[in-house]
Amino acid sequence: MTQYDIIKRPLVTEKSNIQKETANQLTFEVDRRANRIEIRRAIEQIFRVKVASVRTMQVTGKVKRRGRILGKRRDWKKAIVTLRPGERIDFFEGA
Repeated sequence: MTQYDIIKRPLVTEKSNIQKETANQLTFEVDRRANRIEIRRAIEQIFRVKVASVRTMQVTGKVKRRGRILGKRRDWKKAIVTLRPGERIDFFEGA
C-alpha cells in the first residue's frame, strides 16, 4: 500500500477548520486497514511536515431510507493528525 492509498482525502468541515486554526490539527479520511504509524509516515512523506500525534476512529455508516427501501452508507476510518508547532499544511492557498 502506498502513502496515496493510505490517505484518501482531507475532511474539510466547520469543526475541522476550527481545529486547524486553534490546535494545529488536520482531519483525513484514511484506509480502514491503515494503522497510526502508517498514517504518520504517509502524512510526513506527502506534505513534508512533522507529525506530533495521530488519533484514529472508526466511523459507522448511517442507515438511510428511500421510500420503503433501507440502505446503509459505507463504514470508514478517520484520522486526526496533530502537527508539531511551526508546521502548516495549506489546502486552499489560492482560493
